[in-house]
Amino acid sequence: MFFKKKKPRLVATEITDINFNDIIQDEDQPVLIDFWAAWCGPCKVLGPVIDELARDYEGKAVIGKINVEQNPGLNQHFQIKSIPTVMLIHKGVLKKRFSGLVPKPDLADMLDQCIAENDEEE
Repeated sequence: MFFKKKKPRLVATEITDINFNDIIQDEDQPVLIDFWAAWCGPCKVLGPVIDELARDYEGKAVIGKINVEQNPGLNQHFQIKSIPTVMLIHKGVLKKRFSGLVPKPDLADMLDQCIAENDEEE
C-alpha cells in the first residue's frame, strides 16, 4: 500500500562463446558489449551502468556482457588485454573500442549516434 512495487530490472544480455553468433550475426541494431570479470573493481562500477543502458535502449540496441573468464574463445578472438573493455558493433563491423571505465553519457552518445546513422540508412 505504501510501498511502490519495483519494476523488474532489465539486465544486459549474457553473451557467451556459444550464443555470440546467434545474438550478433544478423542483428541490425547496434550492439554494445562489455567484457568483464567478477574480480575486476572497475568492472563492478561499470556493470550497473551497462544494465541501465540495457533498460534505456531496450528495442533500440542490444546491450550485452561477456565474462572473460567463462568465455575464453571470445576473449582470445577480440584480443582483450585489459578489462573492462567496451565495444560497439553495428552490422558486423566494430565501430568503437574502449578499455577502462567509460562514463554513461559517453556510451549513450555512441549508441545514439549509431542509431541515428542506422535510421538514415533505412
